[in-house]
Amino acid sequence: MATKSSISDLDAQIEKLRERKRLLIVKSAERFARAATRTGLAEMEIADEEVDRIIEEIAARFRKGERKGAAGPTPQTRRPADSGAGAQGQVPNDG
Repeated sequence: MATKSSISDLDAQIEKLRERKRLLIVKSAERFARAATRTGLAEMEIADEEVDRIIEEIAARFRKGERKGAAGPTPQTRRPADSGAGAQGQVPNDG
């Protein structure tokens, strides 16, 4: 027999999902902030509209790749955290 959920049970589940969504958004924002800081992008004076346009272009590029890559394996896009390669392009974060 199926169990009947009460309104309070559903409210509790909704609240848990909202919290989970909030945490995922925070983690995603932190990931992009680290990338912007690491590459020096966070130090540049770029208008919000320009940043939005650039991010939309990047998203479109990856969406297009998802459609093409549906038949085959996707390439590895993340670098190992301790790769050491590319250190010359890193900007120190003293602040």
